[in-house]
Amino acid sequence: MTGGEDVQRRNFALYGTDKTEAPPRRLTAGRLTADLVGGNLRSIAYEGVEVLRGVFFLVRDRDWGTYDPTIEGLTVEQQAEGFAVSYRALCAGPDGTDLAVAARISADAGGRLIFEAEVLSQSGFETNRCGFCILHPIVDLAGSAATIEHVDGKIELTALPDLIEPWQPFKAMRAIAHTVLSDVTAECRMEGDIFEMEDQRNWSDASYKTYVRPLALPWPYWIAAGETMKQRITLTIHDRRPSAGSTPVRVGVEPVRLSRGSRRGTMPGIGVTITPEEVKATLASRWRIAHIGVQELLFHFDPLAGHDAAAIADFAAIALGHKGTSTLEIAVSCLRPLDDEMNEIAAMMRGAGFRPNAVVVSPSVDRQSTPPGSTWPECPRLEDVYAAARAAFADARLGGGMLSYFTELNRKRVPPQALDFITHCTNPIVHAADDLSVMQTLEALPFITRSVREIYGDKPYRIGPSTIPMRQNPYGSRTMDNPDGSRTPMANIDPRHNGLFAAAFALGYAARVVQADLDRLTLSALTGPFGLIAATGEPVAEGRMRPLFHVVKALAGFAGAEWQECISSDPAKVMGISARSEAGAEILLLANLTPQEQRVDVSAFAAEKSSLSIYDHRLVEKASPDFRDDGTLLLPAFSVATAHGNG
Repeated sequence: MTGGEDVQRRNFALYGTDKTEAPPRRLTAGRLTADLVGGNLRSIAYEGVEVLRGVFFLVRDRDWGTYDPTIEGLTVEQQAEGFAVSYRALCAGPDGTDLAVAARISADAGGRLIFEAEVLSQSGFETNRCGFCILHPIVDLAGSAATIEHVDGKIELTALPDLIEPWQPFKAMRAIAHTVLSDVTAECRMEGDIFEMEDQRNWSDASYKTYVRPLALPWPYWIAAGETMKQRITLTIHDRRPSAGSTPVRVGVEPVRLSRGSRRGTMPGIGVTITPEEVKATLASRWRIAHIGVQELLFHFDPLAGHDAAAIADFAAIALGHKGTSTLEIAVSCLRPLDDEMNEIAAMMRGAGFRPNAVVVSPSVDRQSTPPGSTWPECPRLEDVYAAARAAFADARLGGGMLSYFTELNRKRVPPQALDFITHCTNPIVHAADDLSVMQTLEALPFITRSVREIYGDKPYRIGPSTIPMRQNPYGSRTMDNPDGSRTPMANIDPRHNGLFAAAFALGYAARVVQADLDRLTLSALTGPFGLIAATGEPVAEGRMRPLFHVVKALAGFAGAEWQECISSDPAKVMGISARSEAGAEILLLANLTPQEQRVDVSAFAAEKSSLSIYDHRLVEKASPDFRDDGTLLLPAFSVATAHGNG
């Protein structure tokens, strides 16, 4: 095998594709640093402290899909005290329409960064959004003080939301300022249009997003031919310290340390989801359900999608051999009397002998998001929907919430009194699909679960199915097809689901939500584009089992067991879960969430070198670990590991 073939094989093992992202270019201006990625700025930091997660100029289509423009004439000048960037971004719209963006970026050692853009279309151009988005990070900033300058000149002394705001926390913005370090503040000023902020943690993005053009205005809208539009973002760092700060020495040799926390709880049951579209494939592989050991089968039923009694009969056949529990989630049509619709489905279930332990009902229209300023669709009262479901499915637990995402649950809060549990999903590629953004969504999960607990108290709580590919698009007419296997927002197929990336993401996901005391967690299907079983012919390990299989199987093995809090010194790099087996032995599951090797100190948990196994890019479950006598080990990129504990 040649070196190139070996690299391609490694990339496929990591990402499910041999296509890799272009590495960012680090730019510096005094103590200010930023990464240039595809013409936009990411990871803007001052003395190593993240100030902004990114500044992007984005163009969205009528389904809120993001254009991937062609970049022309990119020039980058890095000087001793600053940098300058310029380029043209070209978007090709439907029916031969065009849009060109002339962008310029500059920064100096005095702590000022300017990103400006001039937009012109020769044909006219339809868009839902065309302009700047500014992302503020959430870690250490959530709940902290901020100053807002509004377009009318009024100054608002406030705080960034702690619990997740369902609607825009700030509107009609001209500038926003926050504290970076003691006596160091950052002001971000927006010109050229009216900006407002949304709490992107709703969608599990790890940011607050300040964006152009209020959502209360009509969309999509038309940019007229020949009409020039200009916008500018200015970031200014105000350093009021009496002496100049010093850029910290980059520390890259310290291992990530995992330590024991004080919190304990019970691991949730693990589920897989099954749709009528995949039910035949699932039937053919149903023996694998017992092999994986999942506790829950989550069946999906949507009459408006043509699902009928045949699907229910297949559900019954799959559930028959399952030793755990099952749930039927129903997208209720709400086109006829509710009792008639519910009783019709109940009759199908009786005829097939399908008796799920629980039923989740949600009006079909509630899967579509209702953005600010939009008219809520006609829908029966949820109290009436739940009453009809309770009568039709009297022997099953009744769940409610959203078959879409936390965003919709936060904006349309369901009445919990008639429900036995609350449920929702998440998806990490709603707004961005690059590797870093997807992994960063894990930061938002504790905010989501804490917000749910604030709303619904100790009501039993389920999450899922939550996968990297998007199963349904609440923000447009469709999910995005992805035949080339690209990293595409809102795509119904994502190549990383085939790779170690998805396995590491799933373990990080579980580690982030376990403290919410979940009842059930569903992170995959059994078959199909969301499944644990890869399509025939894919060069993945175990013949047809995706790497995600190993994580789901391990998590299912700990359902009902006691977990103990595992604190990571750098949760953006490594996360872990500590749980006890039925025999009382402690086992640590950990994942490297980065494409770089990470040295990890597991001395607080791991007993000895022989107790460790790693699943890495070689797709070998028991790889030889680099384990030192000091209790540190080397985790390869996106690898997952199991260590038998000493506690």
